Parts: sequence; C-alpha cells; structure tokens
Amino acid sequence: MRLLTTIGVALCLLTPAARSQTSAAEVAIRITKSGAQPARPVLADHFTGSARIESPFQAPAPARVSGARVMFDPGARTAWHTHPLGQTLIVIAGTGRVQRWGDSVEEIRQGDVVWIPPGQKHWHGAAPGSSMTHIAISEQLDGKTVDWMENVSDAQYAAPLRGHAAPPDAGTRPRPSQGAIGSFAPKLAQITDDVLYGDVWERPELSKRDRSLATVAALIGMNRPDQLRSHLRIARQNGVTQEELIETITHLAFYAGWPSAVTAIGVARELFDKK
Repeated sequence: MRLLTTIGVALCLLTPAARSQTSAAEVAIRITKSGAQPARPVLADHFTGSARIESPFQAPAPARVSGARVMFDPGARTAWHTHPLGQTLIVIAGTGRVQRWGDSVEEIRQGDVVWIPPGQKHWHGAAPGSSMTHIAISEQLDGKTVDWMENVSDAQYAAPLRGHAAPPDAGTRPRPSQGAIGSFAPKLAQITDDVLYGDVWERPELSKRDRSLATVAALIGMNRPDQLRSHLRIARQNGVTQEELIETITHLAFYAGWPSAVTAIGVARELFDKK
C-alpha cells in the first residue's frame, strides 16, 4: 500500500511539461522514411521464383494490423496459404494472378484491390510475362497472420484465367520485335525483346502506363514518328487515354518544338481515326 502511495505521489509531482511530453510521445505520428527498411529476398520455402519484400509495418498494440510491399518478378508466386483474419492486397504496379482453392485463376492489375476472406486457401503472384507489386495488409490472431502450405505447381500456375481459354498458338506467338524485324535482324530482335521488353518494361519501379508516357514524350522530343506510331498503340494498351496523349503532345510543343508536336499530332490522329 505504501509503495502504491509513493508511486501516486511521484506521478503527481511530474511537472505539466513532463506530462505533456509523455502524452505527445504516445500520440505522435510515426513516419518511416522510404528506403529505411531495404528490400530483402522472401523465404524460398514459401515462394516460387524471385520476389522481394520491403517496408513491413506492424501497428503497436492494441492494434493488430501488419503489412508489407511485395515485389514479384515475372512468374513468381506465393505458396498456397491462409490468413486467420483475411488479407487485403492493393496492386500498385504490373499484372498478377490470384486464385482461391477450387476456383479459376484470376488476373489482377495496377489499381485493383483484392480481399481474401479468413481461412481461404489461396495464392497470389506475378503474371508469366509481367512483374507485379502489391501492398499486403493482414491482422494477427493470437500472434499469427498466415499459415503456409504446399507450393503452387507449374500446372496450377499455368491454368487458364477465369473466362479465358488457353490460346492454341500461345507458345508460338512471336514476341514484339520478332514480328517486326526478327526475319531481317534476328539478333537485334532478340536483344530488344529480352532487355527492353523482357527486363526494362517489366521492372516494378514504374508502372507500364508511366513508362509509356515517358517513351512517348521522348519519341516526340526526338521527332521519331515511325517509332511513335507503335508506342502510341502500346500506351493505349497500358491505360493511357486518347485525351491524355493529346494533352501530352500539346504540353511538349513548348519543350520539344512546334514541328515535333505537329508531326506527333498527325501520327496520333491517323492512329485514333482508325479506331
């Protein structure tokens, strides 16, 4: 009793400034700067292929939420697993796959938000030809957020997407540069497909939409209408709207010059009028 009384007196003797500092520390916003927690490889037992995880966070008690940014190289995926309180995935770059046990594989893209209910056996990862990055958020139950199971087999991973049948010529379809210059300059086509389209365009640090805008801007600045024509098509496939492309060309008139902008508008008009 005497000890409790002593502690109570000591607390009362704290100056208002000291009490204020203690309260401020308890409610202060905490910021973890980008790069403060470098990416690290994921555990091979729980993943197939190459993937990295960075910036894991865990809210202090009594909160139970935790999360991380996970970056999958093309073809990489988790093992089958469940979450006791479910999980939310926010796709921030690239194209991926997700599947619940017993259901078809579904495609997920940048901007999609995926909710996995509690206890549902599932996996998620990158598409075969694209990297994918997502934010994964889950809650703890008795200190646990995940139960890992067996790896996803190649056959399970390669199953047709929901609503899509496997194309009969999927294995023989030419890669982008093979179809354009492969018969005339096979080595240049191979390097272009392997390095430019297979590596640079699949890196998760920029979305394909942002890469398309950068590429289109560079081609307008260099006044390269032949290459611009194909990249305007790619930009549309990557989610850039016709209005955004026209505004990009208008903006670049003041930096790349009027002749380059007018040439680009002509190429864009020719392309869009065909649609």
